[in-house]
Amino acid sequence: MGNQFDTNELTAVLLDENSRVTLRELCQACALTAEQVTALMDEGVVEAQQVSGTLYFSGVCVRKVHRMVRLEQDLGVNHAGAALALELLEEIEQLRARIRRLERH
Repeated sequence: MGNQFDTNELTAVLLDENSRVTLRELCQACALTAEQVTALMDEGVVEAQQVSGTLYFSGVCVRKVHRMVRLEQDLGVNHAGAALALELLEEIEQLRARIRRLERH
């Protein structure tokens, strides 16, 4: 009897703020439709750059969309609530980073 990895492929990609993914890749990574991602763009949650007719998203956007999906699925939060929670989580992360920098001096 083989293990679960015999038939399933596991892939991980590290993304940072300089990484770029297409709309299709973002949809695959976050299990969303293009329409759902477009709605997030319309709401100002994520921004894309268009190059030669193709939309590109930063690695930060992938993380943001993934977190939003998790908030909606795991906690039952709606788009507006998830967007607010994301904004507050980002602010907390920035404040913690600032505290770490101040503590080093």
